Amino acid sequence: MLYVGLDVHAKRSSICILNHDGKTVKQELIKGPWPAVVDRLRGIDQPFAVCYEASCGYGALHDQIAPLPMARQVSVAHPGQLRLIFKSKKKHDRIDAQRIAKLLYLDEVPAVHVPDVNVRSWRKLIEYRQKLLGRRSAVKNQIRAALRGCGVVAPARLWTKKALLWLKSIELPAGEKLTVELAIEELSDFAARVKRVERELGRIAKTHAGVQLLMTIPGVGIRTAEAFVAYVDDIRRFARNRQVGSYFGLVPCLDSSAGKDRFGHITRDGPPTVRKMLTEAAWMGVRCNPTLRAFYRQIMHDDPDRKKIAIVAVAHHLCRVMAAMLRSGEVWRGSVRHDDQTCKV
Repeated sequence: MLYVGLDVHAKRSSICILNHDGKTVKQELIKGPWPAVVDRLRGIDQPFAVCYEASCGYGALHDQIAPLPMARQVSVAHPGQLRLIFKSKKKHDRIDAQRIAKLLYLDEVPAVHVPDVNVRSWRKLIEYRQKLLGRRSAVKNQIRAALRGCGVVAPARLWTKKALLWLKSIELPAGEKLTVELAIEELSDFAARVKRVERELGRIAKTHAGVQLLMTIPGVGIRTAEAFVAYVDDIRRFARNRQVGSYFGLVPCLDSSAGKDRFGHITRDGPPTVRKMLTEAAWMGVRCNPTLRAFYRQIMHDDPDRKKIAIVAVAHHLCRVMAAMLRSGEVWRGSVRHDDQTCKV
């Protein structure tokens, strides 16, 4: 078995090959895009394991390497956990490839899960919707800033059809008037884009039993359910449900020494989009569901300063419950208010 370490870039890549004794037998620079790397690996005439860092397009490269006849193992390393590389004072593509190969040989690669192409596409669509929402919020803030700068008091609900007609009719200086008109056009464009993306996401969610299952939880709507299912992908890759909370960065940092445990802020590992949606769903669940509300109050201890701590704890609890539901296939069994359909995010 050969062990191949890759440091992959768009136009040039470094490759290091170790033999079964961990000795370097080949180290070279490959000029060209990713197909050149795949062609070089195809030329290896012995069984090999290969490893490279996760970066933009890592899934597509994985799909090209995995079918090679001599490829026995394709590992993708978590770039943030490759301390051997990133904490080194001497960092070079050739050295990085060699160190990745050594980690692979020692079976110490901090590997990441590589979902199939459909799940990767689903995740990108979810992230694209979040970017659209962020850009739309920036445009709304721009309009409010223009009104505030002109001393105009805006209504509380500024984005209804009636309010937008009022916004177009008010008198403003020429520069601010043009700015507001262009911003309103941008809002209309963003609304159409978001609607189109959500239509496609809804089509995917309808065919996924896991999304429909999680939507039985009060406070969890289609957007939260689809993001959770897309990033969990296969619940069986987690040995225990508590690992899912760690995967999404909802567990506290731990500094344990001399028998003393010190807990800090949450780790914030994993996809921030899902962590944000779980927190929003936790707030809605506290409002809509007596079970989650009782858990929230138990953590808060009637101390207003513990609100954020309590809501993160509810989000973590909700995350573990969702993981358990996906594993067992059971629907939500807690108490539900009759108007819970208005409490979905």
